[in-house]
Formats: sequence, C-alpha cells, structure tokens
Amino acid sequence: MISRRLFFSFLLSVGLAVFSLNSTSPAWALGGKLPNLNQPAPNFTLPTNSGEGKISLSDYHGQWVVLYFYPKDFTSGCTLEARRFQQDLPKYFAKNTQILGVSADDIQSHAEFCDSEGLKFPLLADVDGTVSKAYGSWLNFISMRHTFIIDPDGILRERFLGVNPAIHSQEVLARLDELQQTI
Repeated sequence: MISRRLFFSFLLSVGLAVFSLNSTSPAWALGGKLPNLNQPAPNFTLPTNSGEGKISLSDYHGQWVVLYFYPKDFTSGCTLEARRFQQDLPKYFAKNTQILGVSADDIQSHAEFCDSEGLKFPLLADVDGTVSKAYGSWLNFISMRHTFIIDPDGILRERFLGVNPAIHSQEVLARLDELQQTI
C-alpha cells in the first residue's frame, strides 16, 4: 500500500508539472513576475544546511551560479533533479559554477535530504518564500521548479521554466557553455 506522504508528494509533483507546462509568458510565470534578464539578479541571504549558517548570492561574486528552485525535498521529481545536478557537479565546478538549491523546506529537512542523496551542494531554506517571490517562483506555500543562471558579476543571464528534472542539468550545462563563450 502506498503511504500518504508518497501519495501527496506524487500529487504535488504532477500538479506542479501541469502548471509549469502551461506557463509560457517570458515576463510572468505561474509563480509571479520574473526578474529581467541581463539585469542584476535579486540578491538574497538564506539559511543553509551545509554548516556555513547563511549563504548570500554576493558570496559567489566572481563565480557563475545556477540557482534552482524546487518544490519539496524527498519528492520524486525533486530527488531526480538534485541527483542529476550532483552527478554533474564536477562539470559545473570545472566551469567555475556553484549550484544552489532553494525550497520552502527548513534546514533540517535539507540536511536529511542531502544526507539521503549524497548531495554536496548547498540547499537554502526559503521557508517564507521571500526569495522565491523575488524570482517569480512562489506558489502559495512552495517554490516552483525554475532555474536561473547568474554570471560572475551578479547579472541574470538565463531562466528555465517548465523544467524536466530528468534532463535539466544537461540543458543547464549546455546553456552555460554557450553563455561562457559569449560573455
């Protein structure tokens, strides 16, 4: 018999996938107004599970940042997406790029998720949705599945909506390659 937690996680994942696929406007997503490309990315400071206490976007000045928002730790799509980013982490590091994951889960949940999945990149706790809102990625009580690429000067260069967790990391790597060759 399927557990209640697994059932609700599945329903949440399916619902978010349907909503994300219907979001086609470049300036707005289901989660709100998106920040403008080629403008400074909204700065933030959030608590993290990784032991440094808090992380700010400005901590990564001089590096590329892949900032990805996701709905919930331990759900199937979010787990798959995180595993793919972890699998490709050496490729990101070789490109002077830091992965940062953001959801409304608290730091304890993030710590358990990282331990469970062997994740070696920080997950940030946006429990009130402040940062998710600034990035147009907030839906009532969870973060939407959106990803942003931010350049070493803090400029937002790319955004991904309607993400497919199975292939997303490869899409991000390909776009990162293009951006690093042109900027």
